[in-house]
Amino acid sequence: MAALSRTPAAALAAPAAAAALAAPVAPVATRADRAIPGSTQSLPLAPLTPGTPQAQPPPSSAPSSAPFSSSPSTPSGDRTLPPAAAPAQGLARRDVRRFSLVGIVWDDPESELHGRVQVRTRAAGTTKWSAWQDVDTHNHEHAADPDTTERASGRVRGSTAPLWVGDSDGVEVRVQGQADGRAAGADGRAVVAEPLPKGMRVELVDPGAEPPPQGPEPDASPAGVLTAESAASAASSAVNADLAPLGATEIAALSEEETRADLLATRGEGTDPPGPTDATDATSTPGTTDPAGTKDTVGEKEAAGDKEAADAAAARRAKPYIGARPRIVTRRGWGADEGLREPDFSYTKTVKAAFVHHSASGNNYSCAQAPSVIRSIYRYHVKSSGWRDIGYNFLVDKCGNIYEGRAGGVAKPVMGAHTRGFNSNSTGIAVLGSFGTANPPAATVTAVARLTAWKLGLYGANPRGKTYLKSGGGNLYQKGKNVRLHVISGHRDGFATECPGSRLYAKLGKARADSARYQGR
Repeated sequence: MAALSRTPAAALAAPAAAAALAAPVAPVATRADRAIPGSTQSLPLAPLTPGTPQAQPPPSSAPSSAPFSSSPSTPSGDRTLPPAAAPAQGLARRDVRRFSLVGIVWDDPESELHGRVQVRTRAAGTTKWSAWQDVDTHNHEHAADPDTTERASGRVRGSTAPLWVGDSDGVEVRVQGQADGRAAGADGRAVVAEPLPKGMRVELVDPGAEPPPQGPEPDASPAGVLTAESAASAASSAVNADLAPLGATEIAALSEEETRADLLATRGEGTDPPGPTDATDATSTPGTTDPAGTKDTVGEKEAAGDKEAADAAAARRAKPYIGARPRIVTRRGWGADEGLREPDFSYTKTVKAAFVHHSASGNNYSCAQAPSVIRSIYRYHVKSSGWRDIGYNFLVDKCGNIYEGRAGGVAKPVMGAHTRGFNSNSTGIAVLGSFGTANPPAATVTAVARLTAWKLGLYGANPRGKTYLKSGGGNLYQKGKNVRLHVISGHRDGFATECPGSRLYAKLGKARADSARYQGR
C-alpha cells in the first residue's frame, strides 16, 4: 500500500482558524439547518427491448455542441445505435428538475462499461432538444490507487466521465453494449463480449447558483453554533494560510523574486525543501529526477541518484529553481460545498511528477461557467462516484485560469485520485474540456507550464527531466514496479487510456520546455 498520511482537518485548521471561529464550541448543526447549494438526481436505467426502434432527435433539434463520434459498428454520419443482439438500457425522454452535467454510474467499480452511451437534453425553459451526444465510457483509470483506504471505502462506484450539457430540464439516455463482431445464428446479428454493468443509473447534477464575487457567504448559523460545514470550510482555507488570508477566494500571483524569497523563508536558513531527494522511501531511491534521460543499470541508477541528490541539494541552497507562483482560485472562490467531502485530508510524501488530464466533459462551456463545471465535477466525483473529494489536485479552464482541486493545501503533497496506480508522490492537473479532436487553447498550455513550474519547483523537480514512480497497480504496469516517467506526463503514460486526448498530449513537450524555462533552467 502506498505510503500516505491522513491529517484531521481540524488539527490543521485550529491554529489559523482560531480567530475566525472564536465563538465557544457548541453543538454541531445538521445539514438540514441550511440550504445546500446544488443537487443530484439519480434515476435508474431500464432494459430496452431488442428490436425496438431507437429514439430519433426531432426535426427541430439543434446540432450537437460537439462533433459526433461514430462507433466502429455505426456507419459514418449515422446518429442511431445499430440494431444488434447487444443488451441495451436507457431512460425514455422525460421532464426532470434542472441540471447541467450528466453521467452514468453502476454498482461495481471493477466492472467496465464496454459499449456506447449517448444522451440528449432539453435546454431549460424551452422545447429545444439537443442532438445525441456521446459520453466517454472509460473513466475507471481516473481513480484512487488499488488497496488505498479511499478505494476500499465501500462507497466507490463505477462511472463514466461526466458531460457538461448546460442548463437543462429534460433528458433521454440510451446505452448499448459493445458487440464483439462474431456472427450469431442465421440472422447474422453481432453478439456481445460482456453484459452491461449492473445497477446503472443516470446522474443529473445541478451545480447550484454561482457564488457572489467575494465567494459564498459564511454559514448563517445561530450565534455560537459551529456547523460541520463551517468547520470544514475553515479547515480548507487554513491549509493555505501561509499563502492567502483565511476565507480568500484566490491566492495571488507572485513575481519570480517574491516566489524564491518566499520559498527560502519557508525553507529556513541552511535547510532544503521537501523534495524527491529527502522525501522518498527506499524502494524509490532511483526516483530523483533524471534531466539527461539516460538509460542505465540499477546500480548505476542508484549511484547517479546519490550524486544527483547531492548536486540538487547544493543547487537548491544556492538558487532554487522555481517558477513564479501563479494566481490560483481557491475552493471558496469556485464555491465548493465543503460539507460534501471527507473531513480529513490525505497526503503522500512528496511531488515528483505532474500528470496532465482532460476532464472529457466537453468544450461547450464559457470561462464564466468554469466554476459551475468544477462544482458539478466535484459533486459527481463525491456523491455519484463515491470518492472522498474531487479527484484532481488542480483544474485549468480554457482561458488559462487555475483552480484549487482536492482540499489539503495547494503547496502541499495532497494525495489525489487522478491517475490510477500513480497517485502517490504526484499531482494531477485536469484541463476542462475534451481534446481528442479539438486543440487545447494556448492559454491552457501556458497555464499548465506556469503551474508546474511553481508546484514542481517547491519539490526540486525538473520539468524537462524524468523520474521514477512505483506503480500501485494498473493496466500498464504491475503493482510494485518502478517506472521511469516524464516529470510532466500525460495520463496515458501511466495507464492505457486516451486521456488527456491526443491533441493535448501533443502539447506536453512545449509545456515541459516552457515550465523549465519559467523555473530559470
